[in-house]
Amino acid sequence: MIYTLTLNPSIDYIVQVDEFKEGEINRIKKEYKYPGGKGINVSRVLNNLNNKTKALGFIGGFTGEFIKDFLEREGVSTEFISTDGDSRINIKLKSGNETEINAPGPNITEKNLRELFNKIAQLTCEDYLVLAGNVQNKLPRDIYAKIQEKLLNRGVKVVVDTTGEGLTSTLVHKPFLIKPNNHELSEIFDVEINTAVEGIFYGMKLREMGAENVIVSMASKGAVLISKEGIYYGEAPRGEVLNSVGAGDSLIAGFLDNYSQKTDVVEAFRWGIAAGSATAFSFDLCKKEEVEKLLQKVKIDKFR
Repeated sequence: MIYTLTLNPSIDYIVQVDEFKEGEINRIKKEYKYPGGKGINVSRVLNNLNNKTKALGFIGGFTGEFIKDFLEREGVSTEFISTDGDSRINIKLKSGNETEINAPGPNITEKNLRELFNKIAQLTCEDYLVLAGNVQNKLPRDIYAKIQEKLLNRGVKVVVDTTGEGLTSTLVHKPFLIKPNNHELSEIFDVEINTAVEGIFYGMKLREMGAENVIVSMASKGAVLISKEGIYYGEAPRGEVLNSVGAGDSLIAGFLDNYSQKTDVVEAFRWGIAAGSATAFSFDLCKKEEVEKLLQKVKIDKFR
């Protein structure tokens, strides 16, 4: 089974306003509420692709119940741990440019962490675990590495999608897949990365540091894959971008959906790019038929 971990889930409250005016009363044209968080996005897309998944993480209060109920109505299994505080609400204001207002979320106690570790310790070599999202300030920066330590010698394929030290600290434990975007990769190496060649160069460094497979996503510029099978560039399909939120998470979901069934890393890469693009061209996260329509438009070239 593919498990996802979201340390700090949210309700994403999306509001559309024709022309936002600061300091005045603004009328909402449309509004939507979705469960948010990178791991949750991965689980929702996997569910849309008819792949069995279970969402883990911390939730609390009435907002946490909304997150849990929403996912289970969609068909996503959950096994959340309850916290004392309320899960956060993030506001995404769409009015010309997109503005985000993100809340900090509840406090996570040592007891909460022990409960999480106990759940994760039950995973086996048949499982995947996606560790996705930034680590909130109240938790150790190397929390994902600590989680990996609980899985040593169990054969679980761990996927990491986060930034900075939260990502680099996991490399010693050789994650199955990491997926920084070009901006996150730039931050790690303190350089500016804008091209596929630059993404490959620094992605190779992350593989040398321990990652088994590295995907560097670059939005409309496509993505690169660095693995033992070789180095590949995937060109993103063309289309109108309606939603940048969740595209990277969808790439991971598309990759894992295909790889968990066929274990072909290059074809999984194609599915990942198709899924990421399908979400970018949709208002919400992609559906299976949308991904399948884009598959033939994804061109994969081998560098070497």
